[in-house]
Amino acid sequence: MSIDTVGISGLALYLPPYRVDLRQWCDWTGTAWAKVGSVVGTGFRLPGPGQGVYTMAATAVLRLMDQYDVDPGRVRFLALGTESSTDNSAGAVIIRGMLDDALRQRGMRPLSRNCEVPEFKHACLGGMYAMKNALRFLATEPGEPVAIVVSADVAKYDLGSSGEPTQGAGAVAMLLEKRPALLEVDLAACGSASAYRAIDFRKPMLRMGPGGASFRETPVFNGRYSTTCYLDQVLQAMREMWRRMGRQPREHLRAVRAVFMHRPYERMPLNSLAFSYLAGLADDGVAGYTELAGYCAAAGLDKDRVLAEMRTVPDILALVLEGGLERDPWPLTMRLLREFRDQPAYQEAVAAKLRLGAQQMRELGNLYSASLPAWVAAGLEEALHGDLDLAGQEMLALGYGSGDAAEAVPMRVAPGWRAAAARIGFAAALLPAADLSREEYVSLHRTGSGPQPPPLREEFVIERVGSSSAADYADEGIEYYRYIR
Repeated sequence: MSIDTVGISGLALYLPPYRVDLRQWCDWTGTAWAKVGSVVGTGFRLPGPGQGVYTMAATAVLRLMDQYDVDPGRVRFLALGTESSTDNSAGAVIIRGMLDDALRQRGMRPLSRNCEVPEFKHACLGGMYAMKNALRFLATEPGEPVAIVVSADVAKYDLGSSGEPTQGAGAVAMLLEKRPALLEVDLAACGSASAYRAIDFRKPMLRMGPGGASFRETPVFNGRYSTTCYLDQVLQAMREMWRRMGRQPREHLRAVRAVFMHRPYERMPLNSLAFSYLAGLADDGVAGYTELAGYCAAAGLDKDRVLAEMRTVPDILALVLEGGLERDPWPLTMRLLREFRDQPAYQEAVAAKLRLGAQQMRELGNLYSASLPAWVAAGLEEALHGDLDLAGQEMLALGYGSGDAAEAVPMRVAPGWRAAAARIGFAAALLPAADLSREEYVSLHRTGSGPQPPPLREEFVIERVGSSSAADYADEGIEYYRYIR
């Protein structure tokens, strides 16, 4: 292995203890459980009183450092990926402050004074952008520095909205090193794509209403349009990755052992990977064309019309601005996709690739930027317990952020990965879990107040929020944190 190899050596999670059981939620709201259970998942978490994006992030990083015996003095890059910031000035340095306080209380030295502390924001892609920049840092930095990236978010939707069952909250920290112990990342082959999509999914801080402007933390989104944007941007990132790798789409996707994707809800990654697989066949020479033609014949579709549609790059934003919010840019391809699900190749080239860790992810809801790294953690832990031989096998991470942008990141499982995977603790991070009643859920969602949490250990909480705006001392709105040993 080259000394210049960089990648992931460890993963650790933090989830708040307050859980909403989606089967119970369906009973509360009169929603069909059969649909929610198959499309969304089984549960989600909400932050409790005294919890926020920075406390969750700091707790995840502290767990990472404990679980992997990280020397604080070697940490030279600490990045936060989030779209839930509550401070428009500071970011990862807030997490650094909490960590330094905890380390001192333990009688340990703080993080290196020469540590970079950036924050990255682009919807659910912020964590992947942070990871790529951390790996670039390692690739150019002399010596043996350590980088830590933590993705943390609160996915909150209005009560009664279509997004309500896809809520979630949590944080995932990643340990990044040269000569990684878990996953080697091929930086040179990563594919990027982006395009401005206006009303796809946004979070304007101020919204106009009958009483004037007011602050809102929930998003403005258009569900079907957002799905279209996801499909398009992930495909474009993959096409760029295939170009950089010099690989044919069909050959690469069939060679990959597992694919991990941003997961707003369970069905979305399945649809997206199937869409990209079919579109990849259109770019894949005779073998791909022949396979695609067979699927078109089975679906009763004209292969040349499908091929022409797949090779176009539609201006999705223009369709919206022209009043076409509900228009499908790929009607034939989507019909083909629905028929493709009944083909054996769908199970082999799509469903099987997304199976590793998928069952565990049904409990998390949408973690926004933390969704993808959480799935990687779940998949590697499942592979460990299932005694799968993954060393040297190809993996693929597909990140997406609304608005929108995507990253396709090819990876390879490192030799000796089992020792590092044994420290992840994904299953342990699901505990404790306190199921909320309907009244407790509504109260926590609306006011931030909830039942007494389980006893906290080795966590951070918001102790108080400053309120002074005096000329000689101002701390209005600034959070003060406490480390609970």
